[in-house]
Amino acid sequence: MLRGFRWQLVALILAAVLFVISLLSRSSPPAPVTATPSGPSALDTPAITATIYSEAAATPAPLRTPLPTTSSDGIPTYTEALVGRVQRLNPLFASLNPVDEDISALIFEGLTRINEHGEPVANLAQDWVVSSDELEYVFRLREDVLWQDGLPFTAVDVVYTMAILRAPDFPGTAALGAFWRTVETEQLGEHLVRFRLTQPLGSFLDALSIGLLPEHALRGTSAAALAAHPFNFSPIGTGPYQLESLRSADGATIQQVDLRVAPVYRQRPEGQNGYALERVSFHLYNSFDAALAALQSGDVLGLAARSRNERRPLLALVNVNPITAIEPTLGLLLFNWERPYFRVERVRQALQQGLNRASIIERQLPNLAVQANSPLLPGSWAYNAALPWPAYNPDAARGQLASARIPSAGETPVPTSDPSVTPDPNATSIPTLLPATILFSFNILTPNDPVLMAVAQEIANQWSQYNITVGVDAVDSASYQTRLEAGDFDAALAELPMGYSADPDVYAYWHQGQYPDGRNYGNVNDRHLSELLEFARQTSNGVSRIQLYTEFQQDFIQSAVALPLYYPLYTYAVSTRVSGVQLGFIASPADRFRDIWAWALTG
Repeated sequence: MLRGFRWQLVALILAAVLFVISLLSRSSPPAPVTATPSGPSALDTPAITATIYSEAAATPAPLRTPLPTTSSDGIPTYTEALVGRVQRLNPLFASLNPVDEDISALIFEGLTRINEHGEPVANLAQDWVVSSDELEYVFRLREDVLWQDGLPFTAVDVVYTMAILRAPDFPGTAALGAFWRTVETEQLGEHLVRFRLTQPLGSFLDALSIGLLPEHALRGTSAAALAAHPFNFSPIGTGPYQLESLRSADGATIQQVDLRVAPVYRQRPEGQNGYALERVSFHLYNSFDAALAALQSGDVLGLAARSRNERRPLLALVNVNPITAIEPTLGLLLFNWERPYFRVERVRQALQQGLNRASIIERQLPNLAVQANSPLLPGSWAYNAALPWPAYNPDAARGQLASARIPSAGETPVPTSDPSVTPDPNATSIPTLLPATILFSFNILTPNDPVLMAVAQEIANQWSQYNITVGVDAVDSASYQTRLEAGDFDAALAELPMGYSADPDVYAYWHQGQYPDGRNYGNVNDRHLSELLEFARQTSNGVSRIQLYTEFQQDFIQSAVALPLYYPLYTYAVSTRVSGVQLGFIASPADRFRDIWAWALTG
């Protein structure tokens, strides 16, 4: 009798069941959604959920002190101390905060990466071609890359990231936004992207090492809104490590950041071997002294020095291996070419030849720096270690100074190309001078840092032996920077940061067009040197750039444009339990993680 209504009865019963389920779901809180990686082996590896742990939470995981080399769950864990606070785990803002930069470097990747020689090589890009005018770059993207939530990486992500960087209201560094506003980006296919520049730029491949963002996770988010977006504390990248947890003792201040090897990265060819450190845990401290104490007690296994004052105590620790590289900084003596005597090449060459730099470093910077013989960084593909440096020769220096014709203010010095004034580097004859004859006088501007003051004083002492009067003008850091940028000095002891890019482009420091509004603080006015820097930054051809930078270094030394003195040493101290740590070319402190795939814990 009810056979004709059986489908109606089934529908009625199903509706009743759904109604009951609906009532039950309204009375219970929603379950959290966990992003699970997809892909061929997503079911073989557990999903990693990023959680902010709080001791006040119902299911807290309190901070463990001291934290052992492996966590209680048996996962091999490397722990490192960082000084500061997490602000945004976002590669576009990483340059604003060293802590963010270190952590983000393990989570995010760019189209290129920087290898141990400072060269840009393919990363998320499969390959690329450059147009004949060097204004267009077409990149073919890898098709085997997944974001850490399991979705594929495509050209859409590249275009979105560049649109954020290019936006007028981009809240990151002004220089970063200004640069990307000169670059057009166009999607040509699912895995094909074209960039168009306004002028040729040899360092463009280096710029493309900036980490990329997932468009699908930030769809509709403007540049201005990105700064306060929750993504900054729940990042999704394509890098080898992904966020596992943010730990806090008070529920507000992040004190520990745990990363785990990303399951989707294990699927890639470069992720299938190595990465014995399954977890990397960063412990955050308010001061270097607190971080140092944690390393000394074994609470953490690694700590990087950020200055020479921090390097000394690291070297004194036991059961720690100090691993050293060249810091991306050049310590040098700048001449102010506005002063008549420093416009004379022979005077600069004499001061160069009459300075014993090795003794200065040995006495004032022991184990803190190494001698510099170039305006470029050692380890870079552009650095030429074979170029000769004039030997220390006090007698030749006296002869050159005594025979130099120093013009008066406003007078143009005799061109150094004139054979009659070409110095003889081997000259030892010394013109007779009256004991009281003073050729000229000047001061060396320096920050009132004790180490730098001692270096400046020793330089002054050495040069004062050559019938010139040299004093030291030590001022506070703020006054020093103001005077340096204003060109208000005779000579200046300076430490120029070279780590704004791994590319060797030093156009900003030595090109004649960078004075007075750039960083050519001493008004170096050498047209040939400027042309070399122009050509070197305009070509993407590696061989041509090497030749141009070799000639630049050679001319810089021969003309004594300025006097490179030293490169500060970068020190990364790790426990003797950590093996496989090596440092190559360092453009930024985060480069210490370049070979983390080879690290392991022993003992």
